[in-house]
Amino acid sequence: MGRLFMSHCVFPTNDIARTADFYQKNLGFTPVPYLDAKEPHICLYRDSTEIILTKSNGQQVIPNHTLYGYGYDAYFITDHQEELQEEFEHRGVKIVRTLSKTDYHNREFAIEDIDGRWIGFGIKE
Repeated sequence: MGRLFMSHCVFPTNDIARTADFYQKNLGFTPVPYLDAKEPHICLYRDSTEIILTKSNGQQVIPNHTLYGYGYDAYFITDHQEELQEEFEHRGVKIVRTLSKTDYHNREFAIEDIDGRWIGFGIKE
């Protein structure tokens, strides 16, 4: 039986360079551009995570919480949430949910990226 090893978020964006710059400067990701590829994209790396930015070709990016009334667009499992939240606050990132324990027993916080996506950072208690 086949196994799953990892997953990567794929985020379409209207301005791929602007979004990559936000993730680098504000969230500490390292960008690796593949803009000359047949399907232009930028890979963003931090620790063992990856986000792939693609061009939206002029289509509006609509975050899940806007489309459906709730929900994150990505969720990263992490420990040391206090330190991470403080790092993001220090860098001026918009915190949309401060660190707390949810009714589904996760300890998490959430930020809003430059395109309006909500991204959660947490772990099951």
